[in-house]
Amino acid sequence: MTRLARRQFICLTDNYGVLLKDEVSHTVIAIDVPDAAPYLQELRETGWRLTHILITHHHWDHVQGLSALKEATGAKVIGPALSRDKVQDLDDVVEDGDTLNLGGLRVDALATPGHTLDQISWHFPEGGVAHTGDTLFSLGCGRVFEGDLEMMWASLAKLMRQLPDETVIYCGHEYTLSNGRFALAMDPDNAALRQRVQEVERLRSEHLPTLPTTMAREKALNPFLRAGDPAFAEKLGMAGAAPAEVFAKLRIAKDTF
Repeated sequence: MTRLARRQFICLTDNYGVLLKDEVSHTVIAIDVPDAAPYLQELRETGWRLTHILITHHHWDHVQGLSALKEATGAKVIGPALSRDKVQDLDDVVEDGDTLNLGGLRVDALATPGHTLDQISWHFPEGGVAHTGDTLFSLGCGRVFEGDLEMMWASLAKLMRQLPDETVIYCGHEYTLSNGRFALAMDPDNAALRQRVQEVERLRSEHLPTLPTTMAREKALNPFLRAGDPAFAEKLGMAGAAPAEVFAKLRIAKDTF
């Protein structure tokens, strides 16, 4: 397994910047650029030379620093094909199922629409890492803006199928505390969930990140990923309902929580 060195840092208010370095090829990848300045600071501190920038989707808080970071580093920018007309500075685009070779490092592009139609999640199978943009968060998922609820559920189900349980998950925002409070409201008797939320409360009180998470942890505790669990559906008063229906109820409830 190719070893990936990883750096995560706050951008703007609650966005995360992520840098990955392949220790074999010295490829250095940024994922989304909410703000160029924190990336440039991290690159100065590490001495890493940025080679690639991967974009998950077109929302301003994921790309507004892109032009400045590309100009400062000369990195190659790759993003979703559906972002062509929305994101400036793209050098190449990908569609669902495409595989990149970045200096010998394999990167798989997984279309996970719902939050936006162009959303791509990036999987680094040799490093055991994925970045799910604004599709999957710790204990939550993104709001559905451009797609529909069935589409978002299909994207989450796809991530559960395709990402091994041990995959380390990075995402776009520090939303875990609010997500956790909603999760407990939906499943108040879940001791493991309560323990996780207590851990999150401690981390946030110390101004520490709650991310990354893992696919196994999210499958076990994230209510949106548990929409296909018959026992959980029964707790919600939806015994026998299709997973997409359970997910829809949860996402609509979260929108007004």
